[in-house]
Amino acid sequence: MTRVLVVDDEPQILRALSINMRARGYEVEVAHDGAAALRAATGHHPDLIVLDLGLPDMDGTEVIRGLRGWTDIPIIVLSGRAGSTDKVEALDAGADDYITKPFGIDELLARIRAVTRRAQPHGTGPTATIGEFEIDISNRTVTGEHDVRLSPTEWQLLEHLVRHPDKLISQRTLLHDVWGPQYTTETNYLRQYMARLRRKLESDPSRPRHLLTEPGMGYRYRP
Repeated sequence: MTRVLVVDDEPQILRALSINMRARGYEVEVAHDGAAALRAATGHHPDLIVLDLGLPDMDGTEVIRGLRGWTDIPIIVLSGRAGSTDKVEALDAGADDYITKPFGIDELLARIRAVTRRAQPHGTGPTATIGEFEIDISNRTVTGEHDVRLSPTEWQLLEHLVRHPDKLISQRTLLHDVWGPQYTTETNYLRQYMARLRRKLESDPSRPRHLLTEPGMGYRYRP
């Protein structure tokens, strides 16, 4: 059973999500603020977190950064903030998806299924060298002089590139295959995630040697 931690300070949203998700077979834990969310994530080890940004004690992006310091658990932001800046900040902090309130429960559940799929290992896969790091796609491990954590979405994006060395993969293809068909115009997702991969893996993120952008077309992995 998939364990979901829902973090929101609106009791009616917590109640609605708990009822709907438990009816569909999810195990649900709730938290009303950021501190409670961090405690619950540490103590209960959920499989996925649904997180509001407007929490009473801290901003949700702070919770994301706190979580990303020690775990790659999938995080879906569920927020009333519809501005592109808020979305970029949440994605850059380490969120895997972003849904704007008001929302439909069916859409949220579809996003949960998609993010959960991305978090699952994909069986056999290639290895790659990027900067100082040796990357094993099958086991989802990064070996180098210091520890690097990649989120499920970062792993899936990296896997798509590494499985096709030197091949240009279009923005549309990556968005469709990693996030889903409803995301094929969300190029800001790709920019943010590629920037994060470069910061984590490239020796000089400003002059990448392996994770390359082809302006206006797509991306490629160069061994």
